[in-house]
Amino acid sequence: MKFAVTIEDTSERYDCAPDESLLAGMVRLGRRGIPAGCCGGGCGVCKVEIIAGVFEARAMSRDHVSADDEAQGRVLACRVYPRSDVSLRVLGKMHKTVCGKCSATPGAQPAI
Repeated sequence: MKFAVTIEDTSERYDCAPDESLLAGMVRLGRRGIPAGCCGGGCGVCKVEIIAGVFEARAMSRDHVSADDEAQGRVLACRVYPRSDVSLRVLGKMHKTVCGKCSATPGAQPAI
């Protein structure tokens, strides 16, 4: 079983298996420049905000994700695994790379 993940900033969707991190699924989109960083929850480059859906979060560096961040759904995509369909927004260092010109114009469609 796979779950649908929607990147709200760009309206892109991809499928993600329960044993695959949200970041691994995002990388499969094939877009150049999606920062994967350490993929172990330590560098913070893949920060996202979960808008809707159920997920399992594994250990992440508190230097990048505070307990309050985590309670608000702000997590590292490399350490999050879907348990239902998920909608997310891209934050921090990854926003410019993933969203490009979309970040400048609300509602703009991605140039893929």
